[in-house]
Amino acid sequence: MSDSFVHLHVHTEYSMLDGAARMKQLFAEVTRLGMPAVAITDHGNMHGAYDFYKQAIAAGVTPVIGVEAYLAPATRFDKKRINWGTPDQKGDDVSGNGGYTHMTMWARNAEGLHNLFRLNSRASMEGYYYKPRMDAELLAEYSSGLMATTGCPSGEIQTRLRLGHTEEALKAAAKYQDIFGKENFFLEIMDHGLEIENRVRNGLLEISRKLDIPPVITNDSHYTRPDEAEAHNALLCVQSGSLLSDPNRFKFDGDGYYIKSAEEMRAIHANEDFWQQGCRNTLLVAEKVDTAGMFTYQNLMPKFPVPEGETEESWFRKEVWAGMNRRWPEGFDEEHRNQADYEIDMILKMGFPSYFLVVADFIMWAKNNGHSVGPGRGSAAGSIVAYALGITDLDPLAHGLIFERFLNPERVSMPDIDVDFDEHGRNETIKYVTERWGADRVAMIATFGTIKAKAAIKDAGRVLGFPYALGDKITKAMPPAVLGKDIPLSGIFDPKHPRYAEAGAVRELVENESDVAKVMEVAKGLEGLVRQTGVHAAGVIMSSESLLDHVPLWRRDADGAIITQFDYPTCESLGLLKMDFLGLRNLTIMADAVANVEVTTGRKIDLLGLTLDDAPTYELLGRGDTLGVFQL
Repeated sequence: MSDSFVHLHVHTEYSMLDGAARMKQLFAEVTRLGMPAVAITDHGNMHGAYDFYKQAIAAGVTPVIGVEAYLAPATRFDKKRINWGTPDQKGDDVSGNGGYTHMTMWARNAEGLHNLFRLNSRASMEGYYYKPRMDAELLAEYSSGLMATTGCPSGEIQTRLRLGHTEEALKAAAKYQDIFGKENFFLEIMDHGLEIENRVRNGLLEISRKLDIPPVITNDSHYTRPDEAEAHNALLCVQSGSLLSDPNRFKFDGDGYYIKSAEEMRAIHANEDFWQQGCRNTLLVAEKVDTAGMFTYQNLMPKFPVPEGETEESWFRKEVWAGMNRRWPEGFDEEHRNQADYEIDMILKMGFPSYFLVVADFIMWAKNNGHSVGPGRGSAAGSIVAYALGITDLDPLAHGLIFERFLNPERVSMPDIDVDFDEHGRNETIKYVTERWGADRVAMIATFGTIKAKAAIKDAGRVLGFPYALGDKITKAMPPAVLGKDIPLSGIFDPKHPRYAEAGAVRELVENESDVAKVMEVAKGLEGLVRQTGVHAAGVIMSSESLLDHVPLWRRDADGAIITQFDYPTCESLGLLKMDFLGLRNLTIMADAVANVEVTTGRKIDLLGLTLDDAPTYELLGRGDTLGVFQL
């Protein structure tokens, strides 16, 4: 194993429109090469950390979870461009036109992983200036459990060396060595045949000798196999809006930005002791990683504050029975009593009393503050407890609805109540929830948009310089989508794919037109890659503890919204609860209509009091006058 190698600088597809390493293929290649570990170091984010961790464990490979961080050249609060050199040194100065330098960091253990979460979150929430930036103060606060390097050629120390600031470079290296600890800080050295790398190598080695900082060799991997270089070039063109034929387009100079074998890495400078030692040190870095407790499930459901002398369970029972008495002031029958008893016991057994109290709290707030709330949608409408607490507004027994569709002891999962609000009420209720439970415990949820098959074809046609009409012709020849999903490009050429027979027109184009064949070849390299982040249309995460301690967060610059860097399935796997706050225009229209009727006729309409046997309503439905009727 001593002659092996570990890739410690790897950009997956979550370095969006820059990295093209897909998780599944990455681990297949690392396993094929017999490497014991591999890192993830995406640009300024940890979107892919959990998926990476799961796939690494499944593959029997040690996950070295990290990030290629952006560091502010002064402090994270200085939102301005800063240059260290003279005007004629602009090309060698602080990257991002004076906005940031780079640093590679990895988590040594669970504490380090959570400190990476905190660093990433605060870099976005406090230091965002074109990029989410950390600074030395934050690094010192959260350095425990971390390892770090001087980073790529855009790192602070390399930048100082290029500018001729030898003393400042030495001081910076000493500063970071002190922050992370002597045994946890390394000088990162790359060689892709770039002049920018070669110019600083001797300076880095001199600092290594003076401060006894061990070198570590990395390859700035942005894709998995060497034959993916062309697809990666196309991806960079998608990012920059350029053509592959443009000699001035943004591209990676040098070569070899893939997962090289240990033999390839060691052969770059086969006779240089520093290089061979740096390769061996990659194994030492990986051996320092202890994955125990890194991603563990915790029950982070919000705890509802109950009056003194009460428990969640006792208060929940009282609230339900008080609600039953409100719903049936004249008393309720044995069937309703038995159903309520059954549901209460089931909810307590499954540990969800707080969930119901929390949901009831914000729904009642919305109703009491004049916002329209839907009567109930989905399986939650089958719960008499939800009806008693005011979460829903229909008696499930009267409508033959089944509680077990909502909660079932044989299928233990987090409860999921979708709540409809009028458009204004949704935002106001989320504000209330944020204030009620704490801004650090409430967040929106990230989603990820990928490059779909048809989009990949059109992107490929554009970067190859073909007319728009060519991409349009190819996509129109594809079989129609089924349930919103197109046939994958691989399926067009795979006789085993169930829709292969429907794709004959596309195959004919590929066989007869060389331009189409070129487009399809590039498109296959783009299809499925993560293109962008988004925000879940309805979901809101609520936690009993600060989210900073459990997941990485990012701040949307446009409106300051705090959003998890993980998607909902990942958040749920870690024990975080999602509430669905849905903004429904129909509720806004209905509320406006009720208000207009009252103004013009003086008549107050109670929407919940309307009967289900109104003949004119059925006549309207029978005529098909249903435009705007929600989920009929």
